[in-house]
Amino acid sequence: MKLVAVTSCPTGIAHSQMAAENLETTGEEMGHDIKVEVQGAMGAENELSAEDIAEADAVIITADTAVQTDRFEGKPIVQAPVKAGVNRAGEMIERAIEAAEAGKSGVISAGGEDAEEGDEEADADAEAESASSEEPTKRGGDPEKGIFRRLRRWLFS
Repeated sequence: MKLVAVTSCPTGIAHSQMAAENLETTGEEMGHDIKVEVQGAMGAENELSAEDIAEADAVIITADTAVQTDRFEGKPIVQAPVKAGVNRAGEMIERAIEAAEAGKSGVISAGGEDAEEGDEEADADAEAESASSEEPTKRGGDPEKGIFRRLRRWLFS
């Protein structure tokens, strides 16, 4: 299967490069043809051509910055934070293949770093449970160490 990917982080030096390498290596090990574009503060590296995109069966975007998806119209786009490309490249590729085989198109969120199926339900249940609790949740630290207390001591001491 032919895949294209875009990795991006604000600087484009560490995480986006690691994600690109992991996606390429994992994709090739799984027997797929994959080309990865790296975006960062200095622009795009290994930029995808219109031909690359047209031939692709699916798109993977692992980014912590905004990536324009207009050029991938009509393709399934699996999208997640850049860490997913670093730590879960195989899963990202599998999701892209599943989406392509199912004939899906548009953006499909692959969730955050620790995302697993069913986590959203568990989070919603935990929120509902904590909201119904009568005991208020304590937030913040020691009021004696707060910024206003420290300013007051500094100004009026």
